[in-house]
Amino acid sequence: MYFCDVKPLIAYFFLCFFAVNAYSQQIRIGVYREYDIQRIVFAHDGFNYSIYADSSNLGEIIDEGYVEIQQTPDKKLELFVGIVSQGVFDKISLIETQENASIELTPTIPSQKTRKYQNDFEILPGIKGLTIVNVVNLNNYLSGVVESEGGTGKDIEYYKVQALMSRTYALKYLSKHVKEGFNLCDRVHCQAYHYKLRFTPDIEKAVKATENVVMEDEHGNLVDAYFHANCGGQTSEADYIWNNSVHYLNTFKDTFCIYTKQATWEKRIPKHQWAEFLVKRYNYPINDSILGPLLYNFTQTERLAFYHNPILGIPLRDIRQEFKLKSTYFSNYLDGNDVLIRGRGYGHGVGLCQEGAMHMAKYKYNYIQIAIYYFPGIYIHNLEEDAFFRQRGNLFLCSPYRVED
Repeated sequence: MYFCDVKPLIAYFFLCFFAVNAYSQQIRIGVYREYDIQRIVFAHDGFNYSIYADSSNLGEIIDEGYVEIQQTPDKKLELFVGIVSQGVFDKISLIETQENASIELTPTIPSQKTRKYQNDFEILPGIKGLTIVNVVNLNNYLSGVVESEGGTGKDIEYYKVQALMSRTYALKYLSKHVKEGFNLCDRVHCQAYHYKLRFTPDIEKAVKATENVVMEDEHGNLVDAYFHANCGGQTSEADYIWNNSVHYLNTFKDTFCIYTKQATWEKRIPKHQWAEFLVKRYNYPINDSILGPLLYNFTQTERLAFYHNPILGIPLRDIRQEFKLKSTYFSNYLDGNDVLIRGRGYGHGVGLCQEGAMHMAKYKYNYIQIAIYYFPGIYIHNLEEDAFFRQRGNLFLCSPYRVED
């Protein structure tokens, strides 16, 4: 019989406990962040919520009840239960009284659309308006994100890969808004999160099926899980878009998205606007014998970073931004008094192509195959299992002691 020192075994249990809790945790999401909300209503949505103002319990939101919160000029919070003011406070919390409850939010100043979210809320005064924080279970958050980002009616393997990417992003950037009192916000520069899961039960199944699974690079670091609507048949190098290369992402031909609804597009730009932008902004050499005649004509058979030649210093991403184009993957030519732009794809083109991934799922590729197709240089790890196997490896390194029978 062989025995090992019990310390590694204790460490193993600690690691497993930490992994389970760290990645099934609640995270803090700032909502309605694109608006300066001065007043908001929280209303009953079939679940009771306890009301805490600073350290005081002021009862519950029940049946058809509601509370209203407004920011005062001196950066305090006035709380109304129904129409009766309960006083002015520094912090207000709404805590669910049963697991996975939801509550309805309706900003009134300024007026915005009603949303529903699960789990708890904290409301704090902010610089320009209320800081409204959804303290939400990670799986519930991911379900809302995947539906917001991926839509409804898709194959479950697509939802799994979207959940995988959204989880990886959330865990990688947990500190993105920490100075503002929350981890991530609801805007697209974090991840779109505009409602709890509503229409697609398969999304909840996909989130649970991939629970604790993330994408890592060869050093064990969480990757940047970029995605876009449609690559137009070829993904983009990251440095074409952001000036920074990503070693596990390289451009390649993608045939899964070329016949989808967002694969091609056209747009017309008045000739004078096109010329004015390129000449005034970038000193395009209109008098050059070679480049001058090409001012309005550009062919892109494979993705490029610059208009015509890098020496001109005209990034395609700047042209896309100026003329609100769907992508940088386009060609153009003069057509009468317009520059006719014929483009491919929708979005920046880096990482996973959503429409391509959707078609891969229809063709019965599983979510791991889809993820590795678009992120060929990455590894897919289950964080909970990693904790087990890493510690298990340590157990086998300890010195055995022989005990006679």
